[in-house]
Amino acid sequence: MFGLIGSAGTAFAHNQLVSSNPADKASVETGPATVELTFDQAVQGSKDLNTVVIVGPGDTQWQGGEPTVSDNKVTVPVRELGPAGEYRVGYQILSADGHPVRGEIRFTLTKAGNGTPAEVTTPAPDTTTPESGGGVPVWVWIVGAVVLLGVGVVTAMRLGGGSTR
Repeated sequence: MFGLIGSAGTAFAHNQLVSSNPADKASVETGPATVELTFDQAVQGSKDLNTVVIVGPGDTQWQGGEPTVSDNKVTVPVRELGPAGEYRVGYQILSADGHPVRGEIRFTLTKAGNGTPAEVTTPAPDTTTPESGGGVPVWVWIVGAVVLLGVGVVTAMRLGGGSTR
């Protein structure tokens, strides 16, 4: 019974970032050619629904194009980085359950590069508050699972009782 109830809530959960390259809080000597974000579930693919913005020192942007989606991975090209310092990778993706998920990772460039920032065409996603809620509350899934389990028990008892006559 508890396995059924526990799986009801997780089957429709929002995507969660499980890894990134570069890793969150990593220090790198040279800038990456791409940033790859790996989630626990497939990401719904569309360049209009998924955004990744790389913001460096001085609030300059360093993404080199649109993100691409392949199953549970979102990859965005990165321009050659410029000043040494902290870079923030803000993302908003469309979760497998249809809800937007926002987040941010950070990495530090330890040696300055020769790159120049991108022209700003879109504002960076607001990563101050990750997206939460929305959809059907978990308690509804729990009640539904309990009702289904009850119906199954009653059906099994009736079928089992009818065969002994």
